[in-house]
Amino acid sequence: MSSALASVKSFLADLLLWTFFVAGLAASGAAGSVLDGTQKDVATYAGGVVALIAGSRIAKKPRIKAFLSRPGTLWFLFLFNGAMAVTLYFALGGVEGVIAASAMGVVSLGAGGGLIAGRRKRAEEAAATRRSAPEAPWA
Repeated sequence: MSSALASVKSFLADLLLWTFFVAGLAASGAAGSVLDGTQKDVATYAGGVVALIAGSRIAKKPRIKAFLSRPGTLWFLFLFNGAMAVTLYFALGGVEGVIAASAMGVVSLGAGGGLIAGRRKRAEEAAATRRSAPEAPWA
């Protein structure tokens, strides 16, 4: 009985997190078409903060964390966000372009750091495996 209750509780918590994440993205992206002036700015920033907090909590989930640490995913994030940073810098121009390019550049650099850290970790694991492998007596 407690296993079923734990499963339902986990599902509801995940659903709530994803709802906050999507609602935050929607609020920050669609505020300009619905609101004007200060209200638009508040909705944009508040939605961004809600999406950031919910997204960081989602990223700590084991399955999402495993997906985000795969080399293929990291390469995609590195290349896509790097290209978007350059594109946004030239497309938007001014302060908005610099801010958008900086945000995308930080994500790209984070993915690049993950690639480097993963490569080092795999190299260290391979070296440890070679050291611990017994020598063949006939070699």
